[in-house]
Amino acid sequence: MAAKLSGGGGDRFNVEQNSEINVTPFVDVMLVLLIIFMVAAPLASVSIEVNLPPAVAKASPNPPKPVYISIKSNGQLYIGDDRTSIDTMGEDLTKNIGRRDPSKERIFIRADEKTRYGSFMEVMNTLQDNGFYSVALVGRDENS
Repeated sequence: MAAKLSGGGGDRFNVEQNSEINVTPFVDVMLVLLIIFMVAAPLASVSIEVNLPPAVAKASPNPPKPVYISIKSNGQLYIGDDRTSIDTMGEDLTKNIGRRDPSKERIFIRADEKTRYGSFMEVMNTLQDNGFYSVALVGRDENS
């Protein structure tokens, strides 16, 4: 904070405080930065002409469509939109993923909040028995 050393109408020994911002150092710094950027900008442009080879990369394959297993509160099972049962779930999943490796395939499980724990564990055990080891649980986002 700066001090006001002289001013009108007051005691000459009374020093008042000045609460205005001193912008002179700020302006000095900005002018120095402007000069630096003006000098450095021409250095960034390339004036040497080079014949570059074409950059050809293999197109990455689209990721596979995720597989969702839905468990309703009454125990009904769905793979995507198709109904299945605990007995045929392994075969239906294998048909659904095609020739992909089941041990590397991620399965998303959506279960109703009133689903019995036993029904959920039957699905988990069936997945493991059929070689599906990567499982993700889907929940509701409370923020949206």
